Amino acid sequence: MNSRLWTLAGAFFFCLGWIGIVLPLMPGFVFLLVALFCFLRGHPEWAERMQNHKVYGPPLRDWRERRAISRKAKKSAVVAMTLAGTITAATVGFPIALIPLTCLAAVAAWMWTRTEA
Repeated sequence: MNSRLWTLAGAFFFCLGWIGIVLPLMPGFVFLLVALFCFLRGHPEWAERMQNHKVYGPPLRDWRERRAISRKAKKSAVVAMTLAGTITAATVGFPIALIPLTCLAAVAAWMWTRTEA
C-alpha cells in the first residue's frame, strides 16, 4: 500500500479510537494502536505526535516498546468486557452469548499475561 492509503487508514482508525474513548463499550485504545501502526507506515510525523500526546501517548509507547499494559488499563478493559458480555447475554440469550463471552474471556486472560507498564 502506498503512504496515502496508510495515512487514510490511520486517520480512519484514529477517529474510531476517539469514538471508542467516548463510548464505553467500544474498544478505543485498540483502534488507536491500529492508527499508530498505519501512521508509522504512511505518515511517521503523525505517529510521533500520537506517541508524544500527554494522555494516550505513554500507553501507546509502552505497548510499542515493551508490549506492556498498565494495571489500570487492564482493570478498565476487564470491567468494560464484563459489562459488554452482560449486555450481550441479556440481549441475545445465553446459548448464543457463549460465543462472544468465550472470546471476551480469552482476550481478558491474554491481556492479564502481558507485561505491566
